[in-house]
Amino acid sequence: MTTALAGSVNTPLKIIDADTHLTEPHDLWTKRAPAALRERVPQVKMYDGKMSWVIDGDKSIGTGAPPCSVILKDGTKVRNVHEFIKLQFADVHLGSSQVKERLAVMDQSSIYAQIVYPNVLGFGGHKAAKVDASLRLSCVQIYNDAMAEIQQESSQRLFPMALLPWWDVRAAVREAERAHSLGLRGVNINSDPHTHWDDDGRSIPDLAATHWDLLWESCAALDMPINFHIGSSEQSIDWMGQQGWPSLDGELRGAMASPMMCFNNARVLANIIYSGILNRFPRLKFVSVESGIGWVPFLLEALDYQLAEFAASRRFDLKPSEYFKRNFHACFWFEQDDIARTLRRVGIDNALFETDYPHPTSLYPIHNLERRLSGLTAEERGKVLSTNAARLYRISIQ
Repeated sequence: MTTALAGSVNTPLKIIDADTHLTEPHDLWTKRAPAALRERVPQVKMYDGKMSWVIDGDKSIGTGAPPCSVILKDGTKVRNVHEFIKLQFADVHLGSSQVKERLAVMDQSSIYAQIVYPNVLGFGGHKAAKVDASLRLSCVQIYNDAMAEIQQESSQRLFPMALLPWWDVRAAVREAERAHSLGLRGVNINSDPHTHWDDDGRSIPDLAATHWDLLWESCAALDMPINFHIGSSEQSIDWMGQQGWPSLDGELRGAMASPMMCFNNARVLANIIYSGILNRFPRLKFVSVESGIGWVPFLLEALDYQLAEFAASRRFDLKPSEYFKRNFHACFWFEQDDIARTLRRVGIDNALFETDYPHPTSLYPIHNLERRLSGLTAEERGKVLSTNAARLYRISIQ
């Protein structure tokens, strides 16, 4: 383990990193699956001449079985997309996938706890849509069981967010309740379920429909935040930067992908606010993950203004910007330019710090965090680096 990975963070705060990812071990599902499903659950095998993540025996959900990590064994970081896509599980740092090694990375970086998101089934579990409902449900439940084990093994320092069977709202409620009973602290969900059909061939309603009220009611009662990671649906995922013009090479289109997906979370946030969900469920908490925060003040001002200009007859309990203050958090990582002012405009109580370890845009090594946040008061730094996330995810930092 080299100091290249650890960076330089020197703080007495118990920093909580609100967005990291797990490089799923190749046997995560197979070693926990019942015998009848062992050949059908996600696993790495040869597919079209390449080792790939495969589900249901013959459906690729990860060509090349990428580890989705740019942190090499020696702690250095790959910053070239062509090198990144060639990496295999054996090439990357064990902190990407193993609890003991992840905790060592955290200790050397002064990170007390991390919120953890998946890779293989998609950030919102949308890749599970490739198979039948019973297999889908088993894959989600096995994942959540494994995440509860990781949380325990980490001595309550790694906090994975639960996947939900979003194709069936009643099953989603039951799984949210089960995840809560396992000790998990939040859920993540497909942001665009309306692009799919249920098991009876009916179009699934979008998240604004009262169809979802059972889930919102359950998550509010359980105090389980609902997390929307960028790229949490087929509609919002764009790894290779399809929004880039054809004349741009792959590296440049890839560099565009992350910021464009950040802006897509603005679409999700705006839909939630205008949907009326927050009138019905004022205690719900939503998190915009890996989306940055610089766009938030503009969006909120625009939503306030355009609501009055285009839909003056519509009545909400609060202004859109007020709903954000009450019901939302957003995560920042690389932003530096006048960051103290940006954080205050977003709302100090609404901001979470993240690194996105070990993904390509991750804030590793962590450099100059103290200098970047020097414009904040000690109390403000404590909130955005620690206590906001501790309160939201019910993490003890005593």
